[in-house]
Amino acid sequence: MPDVIPARKRRGPVWTYVRRHPTIVVGGILLLIVFLMAVLAPYLGTVDPTALAPAKRTRVPSAQYWFGTDMLGRDIYSRVVYGARVSLLVGFSVALLASVAGLAVGLISGMVRWLDGIVMRIVDGMMSIPPILLAITLMALTRGSVQNVIVAITIAEIPRVARLVRGVVLSLREQPYVEAAVTTGTRMPAIIWRHILPNTLAPMTVQATYICASAMITEAILSFIGAGVPPSTPSWGNIMAEGRALWQVKFYIILFPAIFLSMTVLAVNLVGDGLRDALDPRMAKDA
Repeated sequence: MPDVIPARKRRGPVWTYVRRHPTIVVGGILLLIVFLMAVLAPYLGTVDPTALAPAKRTRVPSAQYWFGTDMLGRDIYSRVVYGARVSLLVGFSVALLASVAGLAVGLISGMVRWLDGIVMRIVDGMMSIPPILLAITLMALTRGSVQNVIVAITIAEIPRVARLVRGVVLSLREQPYVEAAVTTGTRMPAIIWRHILPNTLAPMTVQATYICASAMITEAILSFIGAGVPPSTPSWGNIMAEGRALWQVKFYIILFPAIFLSMTVLAVNLVGDGLRDALDPRMAKDA
């Protein structure tokens, strides 16, 4: 039989993973490119992104200025490359902080019945306000900085994670193994640590990717309207804000930061979609 039917060629583990989760691979590659661009910004042919050169303002893209120059003569390519640092820092910081805080709130609300009504009414009140409006309100109370932007967006995103975790906890605490642990006298912290927390990590991880993408967009909006990071800080939102007055004649000032922002958000969302498919056994695909 081996001479009649050739043996099936076995695929390696890398190829198998790529075939099963192409969105994670594609999104991860795009995200890695942006991350390396941010880390290696000084070595990618950039100049000082804040250096002014009024005599060279609004130059069109060329071999000398790859993305052109803005109204103050600053090199747009350098500002776009350095702007990746702000977006990635804000996105990942907000995703981490909001996930940790939302996880704690959701666990407490889901497990402590008498606190559930109080905590959820506060969360519902915060969720009734669009995150961008809440972030603008919080930024109006402080001065513009990257740290304040992270705090404002984190506060606006915590209710989403808390609501998700609470829903998962409410379904888990009725499971037989949790009821058995309660019957045997297992203390509440041990039940949360052994049975509840591990089962909340998968949906929370997927939610964190969407929060990361949302935080990047929110930061760009805040900077675009002048309520985000200081104008002197190179960020994609600031670059687009500075070029909106000339977008009809110098559209490239807005075009390039918009492309990089869209690509980064797309990469994060692709990773999130892939993680959702990979972590949800109901959506698992056969090899």
